[in-house]
Amino acid sequence: MPIGLSCPLPLAQYPKITMAHGGGGRLMHMLIDELFTTAFGKTEEHDGATLEVEGGRIAITTDSFVVKPLFFPGGNIGTLAVNGTVNDLAACGAVPKALTAGFILEEGLPTETLWRVVLSMAAAAEVVGVPIVTGDTKVIEHRDGNGLFINTTGLGMVADGVSIAAGRARPGDRVLINGSIAAHGVAVMSVREGLKFESDLKSDCAPLAEMVQRLLTAVGPTAVHVLRDPTRGGVATTLCEISCAAHCCVVIHEETVPVADGAMGACEILGLDPLYVANEGKMLIIVAPDSADAALATLRAHPDGKDAAIIGEVVESPQGRVIGRNTFGGERVLDMHSGEQLPRIC
Repeated sequence: MPIGLSCPLPLAQYPKITMAHGGGGRLMHMLIDELFTTAFGKTEEHDGATLEVEGGRIAITTDSFVVKPLFFPGGNIGTLAVNGTVNDLAACGAVPKALTAGFILEEGLPTETLWRVVLSMAAAAEVVGVPIVTGDTKVIEHRDGNGLFINTTGLGMVADGVSIAAGRARPGDRVLINGSIAAHGVAVMSVREGLKFESDLKSDCAPLAEMVQRLLTAVGPTAVHVLRDPTRGGVATTLCEISCAAHCCVVIHEETVPVADGAMGACEILGLDPLYVANEGKMLIIVAPDSADAALATLRAHPDGKDAAIIGEVVESPQGRVIGRNTFGGERVLDMHSGEQLPRIC
């Protein structure tokens, strides 16, 4: 059936794109569901896709990075581009094999700045053992941009028996995370706004592919049902996506969610909920209940998972909901925001 020329509802309510359309919340999901899905067809509810090819299964993902400022404590736009793409492949259960890199350069960008970013990307790719095999460069006229945007595509191989998808979460499954949340978003915000905190906040930007492969080997691929890196929109938004895809409910015990003291203090000062702050070195992992303890032990044995914790479980209802439960038994609904607390964090 031919695609109509009129803009699908309810996007017709928004004649122009707003910052909230890129924030990871309701408006972004509406944009994807009502516009892109209408035009391109249904895609996997994931940050990457797996495809059957001759000789096996591949995973492919693409991402664009527009972080401001370009450099922040713990990383820069280059390390973010490499590690973020690697982590999207890892969330598919794939072993990363190759990356591409596209650069959009604004006229007037210092070549020294570009060189520093490119060197950082090369170093980050070498750590993971994944080559950057091809790319593209475009230069745009000077405007009020950030000077540099990067698009990356990642290709990986998925082993037999690995089947990772948001819709595979089942009642009884346990929810784990590999460490403290909210550091990335707060670190970027502190530099952008010139804020000073008592602790030295750093982004958690890190590649997680090796940790994920160790997990799959240790507990078996069929025991790991869902992997997602909670970037834009943070832990709460990502769990909302999972609960909707799996038609289940996720209950989070908020006191068990690890948040570093510095990040928690900064969130309290800024009035932010750490569950909605972006991360770049964290993985949400949903596993079968009888594999939860083994998964936790495996994560804690890895440097990127030493602070891992079991933070909740999947229950049957109410479907499509995420419930936060506190120490005193109080509950709150963790819903998707319309946009994001902190724009342009990745």
